[in-house]
Amino acid sequence: MNALITVVKRGMNSDLIESYFPERAGKLTPCSRYQDGQVFEVNGPFPEKPEGFCDWAWVDIHQIVAMACISGQPPAGLAFPCCTDGLRPVTFRVEAVETE
Repeated sequence: MNALITVVKRGMNSDLIESYFPERAGKLTPCSRYQDGQVFEVNGPFPEKPEGFCDWAWVDIHQIVAMACISGQPPAGLAFPCCTDGLRPVTFRVEAVETE
């Protein structure tokens, strides 16, 4: 079983930035490592971080990706984990796909 990881949304919590880091307000942008709609496929049963994938984001979502690869189903069939960057979070969709 493999898993597809799709970048669903690159967020920006401007209100938090303005409140807590006013010197950075207007200077930060959504995460530039990814593009919305970008897709990564990982091979199971023991998935490795895809090339170009953020180390921190991989740590944040790896467990759900592994569950998809091992059991063929992430929690609730389709999962939407995100990285833990509270100011500029990236939301991913994780789904299991059959291998040939």
